[in-house]
Amino acid sequence: MESAPCPTTPRWNVDRPFLTGRFHQEIRPSSNTQTAGGVKGIASDSFRNRGSQNSVGYYHNSVQELLVIEDLLSAMVGIEGRYISIKRVRGKDCQVAFQVDASMDLALQEMAKRIFPLCENFLAISQFVELRSQFKNGLVNHAFAAALRALLLDYQAMVAQLEHQFRLGRLSIQGLWFFCQPMMGSMHALSIVIEKASANDLSGSAVLNLLQSQAKAMAGDNAVRSLLEKMTQCASGAYLRILERWVYEGVIDDPSGEFFIAENKLLQKESLTQDYDAKFWQQRYSLKDGIPSFLTSAAGTILTTGKYLNVMRECGRNVQVPISENSKLTSFGSNHHYLECIKAAYDFASGELLNLIKEKYDLMGKLRSLKRYLLLDQGDFLVHFMDIARDELLKRPDDISVEKLQSLLDLALRTTAAVADPCHEKLTCCVERSSLLNRLGTLSDLEYGMKNLLSTPEVQKPVSDGNDQTEPVSVTGLETFSLSYKVQWPLSLVISRKALTKYQLIFRFLFHCKHVNRQLCGAWQVHQVCGVRAFNKLGTTISRSSVLCRSMLKFINSLLHYLTFEVLEPNWHVMHNRLLTAKSIDEVIQHHDFFLKKCLKECLLLLPQLLKKVEKLKSICLQYAAAIQWLIPSLYIPKPETVESSSRLEKSKPRRSRHRIQELNLSPENTSVSDSVMKFEKEFNTELQSLRPILSSSSQAEPYLTHLAQCILGIGNDYIGY
Repeated sequence: MESAPCPTTPRWNVDRPFLTGRFHQEIRPSSNTQTAGGVKGIASDSFRNRGSQNSVGYYHNSVQELLVIEDLLSAMVGIEGRYISIKRVRGKDCQVAFQVDASMDLALQEMAKRIFPLCENFLAISQFVELRSQFKNGLVNHAFAAALRALLLDYQAMVAQLEHQFRLGRLSIQGLWFFCQPMMGSMHALSIVIEKASANDLSGSAVLNLLQSQAKAMAGDNAVRSLLEKMTQCASGAYLRILERWVYEGVIDDPSGEFFIAENKLLQKESLTQDYDAKFWQQRYSLKDGIPSFLTSAAGTILTTGKYLNVMRECGRNVQVPISENSKLTSFGSNHHYLECIKAAYDFASGELLNLIKEKYDLMGKLRSLKRYLLLDQGDFLVHFMDIARDELLKRPDDISVEKLQSLLDLALRTTAAVADPCHEKLTCCVERSSLLNRLGTLSDLEYGMKNLLSTPEVQKPVSDGNDQTEPVSVTGLETFSLSYKVQWPLSLVISRKALTKYQLIFRFLFHCKHVNRQLCGAWQVHQVCGVRAFNKLGTTISRSSVLCRSMLKFINSLLHYLTFEVLEPNWHVMHNRLLTAKSIDEVIQHHDFFLKKCLKECLLLLPQLLKKVEKLKSICLQYAAAIQWLIPSLYIPKPETVESSSRLEKSKPRRSRHRIQELNLSPENTSVSDSVMKFEKEFNTELQSLRPILSSSSQAEPYLTHLAQCILGIGNDYIGY
């Protein structure tokens, strides 16, 4: 038999070493086909016109083979033949089945049915390519369809070569089956992919993940696995171009919404300075479901890189990551070079943004300014402000003029050392409408923290329980006054409304403690002016009051010392050192938020039961100071010459104390003064001692309270012997 050249196989198939010999078989003698020398090299053209109305079983087996090969070659490109028809599967509009004439030789039917799956897969892939090439299906589907179209062109070229061999009489049905086998696995694998993609209407990263999972599932068939990997590379080209713009420019160029990063344009950067629960930084750009599996490990880095570039673009700086020929994200592979490119882009964007915020916008300077004013690191301006704004702050919150307070604050800043601070003009004042306790109860995230910080059952009660939501009638501007700070973008990423609110909570607590201290100092001065130092005899009303005043001052000073030197100052230095070594703006935000959370916790603001006790003690101190500053001057009736020489009375000798005792009006009013002092003493002692079990139990879980307990719980010893 004469050998024949092999038809060129598609590039994605394995080459075969040979083709069947020249097909030649004489037809059995019959009345209308017999010749003397037989028929040699018969082609199907001989039978097109003759007997066209007969079924295929009418012909001899050799003729049937020619007819079925011709129909199979048509079926392989989706065209019906004379004896092979295409029927739609009932209930599945997109699925078809090939049927052969039942009168055909059974052996030929079996061979034809082996090739039918290839024909069905071709039709399914062709239909998928046509449908998924539409604009609405997205860029990944477009790229996948283009790759499939190129493969089908290669496939059709091979079918054309097989048909050419058939026309030359060199192709038998066994030879056709032989050449179809290498294509069967590939076409079947692709048909599975498109069936799943069509059934679930997949697009974008879901298509890429499907291709990758199918490639891994075909690990035992190198040819099919290589084909699926090539399809994945082709389909991911458009996706990688979207990724490249995001990590190199901070821009989402995704018209079909296929990228795994979503942009919420409703969230604006201005919300950072206005809304306590602003989600701009967390949700303006966020990860969606369906991240490509080859990018899963780097998804967070990719998201952050684009966010950093976007921040700089919002600041008016068009920063772009330097791109070299080797850094283009054109493909992904086992060498993970694309991951190195993403990491390099992240390092560049992170460093540029951090330098921008630290150098141009002076982040550390702004934080030091917040420490100076809202954490009372510089107190001279506050003393002056409290002196000149006292009358306004004594009003109810609704009656206070914020504009007047602002002008007084500006005056205090301009007349003290604060004028040297270039950031002092960003300081503003505000008056809250609720007390500190109720304000803490309205902040959901802090209330959650307060409910879970303490482990002892008796202190696991939120601040806002019961009737605490109702504001006391006596609330004044001294309890609700606070400072604020003007923060601009991009510093609002770090000093957000939430962060500034936490600064204000600490400021309000410190400010009120300062107010209590000033009132007690005023009461102490009343004792000094009235000559309390001369009364060394224990048991007298004024001496007892003097000791109580000193104990209250010790309490409030110990509390202020703890808050400033034991909590704020050391935590500030820890945060400052961490910020100097931070590598990204996210680390800066994390360190700053941790500093504020730790300060709130250690300043007792997240310990509700303990905070209530402290507030009660401060209230007793204020009531006592107000009573003493009114009662003692009303009992002391000095002679005219005594008033004129009040400064000399301060330096008088102990021998003159008897004369001063005689100057006291020993009327029955002394009894009411004594009762008042004893009442304040009892209340103060009771509340102070009630701190002991709370501090003792809390200090086991919160060691920082140990020092506070040592400072405060020793105050009650001053009353032994009274």
